[in-house]
Amino acid sequence: MIHISLAADTITINQSLSGDQTIVSEHGVFELGFFKPGNNSNYYIGIWYYKQVVSVQTIVWVANRERSISDRFSSVLTMSDGNLVLFNESKSPVWSTNLSSTTLGSVKAVLLDDGNLVLRAGSSSSQPLWQSFDHPAHTWLPGSKLGFNNVTKQTQMLTSWKNAENPAPGPFSLQLDPNGSNSLIIWLNYLNLSEQYWSSENTRWNYFE
Repeated sequence: MIHISLAADTITINQSLSGDQTIVSEHGVFELGFFKPGNNSNYYIGIWYYKQVVSVQTIVWVANRERSISDRFSSVLTMSDGNLVLFNESKSPVWSTNLSSTTLGSVKAVLLDDGNLVLRAGSSSSQPLWQSFDHPAHTWLPGSKLGFNNVTKQTQMLTSWKNAENPAPGPFSLQLDPNGSNSLIIWLNYLNLSEQYWSSENTRWNYFE
């Protein structure tokens, strides 16, 4: 597969991604674009380590986990009304950053060297309008968070893939104990029921300087 990089880390109002186009973080650590896991015939928008960092494509974040697309060349990831939006081959939105109000026209999406995809207003370096670190998928990257987001009122947790070829949410999830014990808990979710599978509460941790 040939990847065509835009030689930039940013998607602005006048840019979009389609087909094999990608963006790469400033110092070449992470890459974002369309990918197809294994023999799956569907495509997803994801972030992976750049090939000079990890030679085998290693996905760390997926945007449209539950709504794949079938044709990456007629689908597009673009800025629309101040949001980063993925439109499928029928030009219907299948994923969005879903911000209710933004500074239209000046918002851009930037892929950072820590693997965080952020929306920023103009050249402002202040708190991002939206960031993928607030919406973790299955990988916990340094700097990302697990917990409860008081702004979005969402629990930030990791959720496994269904299987190696399907990034839709699978049966296992990892989160901080909602009861405030600061322990990590793995839940097994099946038949609309959740059962505690593992807890770090009784696990001894070794810390190294």
